[in-house]
Amino acid sequence: MLLEEERKLVVKYGCKMLEAGLTTGTGGNLSILNREKGLLAISASGLNYLESSPADVTVMDLYGKILDSKRKPSSEAGFHTALYKKRSDINAVVHTHSVYATTVACLNMELPAVHYLVGFAGKKVPLAPYATFGTPELADNVTNTIENYNAVLLANHGLITVGTHIQNAFDAAEELELIARIYIQALSVGTPVIVPDTEMDKVIEKFSTYGQAGGKK
Repeated sequence: MLLEEERKLVVKYGCKMLEAGLTTGTGGNLSILNREKGLLAISASGLNYLESSPADVTVMDLYGKILDSKRKPSSEAGFHTALYKKRSDINAVVHTHSVYATTVACLNMELPAVHYLVGFAGKKVPLAPYATFGTPELADNVTNTIENYNAVLLANHGLITVGTHIQNAFDAAEELELIARIYIQALSVGTPVIVPDTEMDKVIEKFSTYGQAGGKK
């Protein structure tokens, strides 16, 4: 079976998305790229993650050609392949419909540095303009917006996070959902104070070695 390990991880993290409340039912999608082979494993369309097996995960190339699958790939495969082609540091993509991040997206707002943990994405989470799901227009909006950030909000839709590994992308999705909740709650009672860019530069630098042996804490 092509990309056996990647397919197992797609199933594992799909289930983790449900367990963490980052999506419901068949919502959202995720993929993992094997750059050496130029192939990616992506979750199936319309299949509950809890009912999914590695054999249900689609293997395709960066141009959308399906190489191994018994099911249709996610309808959002277009922005997955576009992101992998856009940036060589991206090896995993997670797309969620998490409640608070999606609320911010439905307000057509960016997620600013209301808390330093926004550093999982960069100095903020930018907002990509709305386009119909599964279209080339949405893929273009995502790749034109993400720049060097590790996350992007989709207007009236949800959140995308990216990483060098699937764990990085998943962690970012979890943390940014927390920050989105804090932001919405702060807005409901006053005007949030935003962490300045100079401080976020320090945070992002510390994040670059966080958790590494001998690295900064």
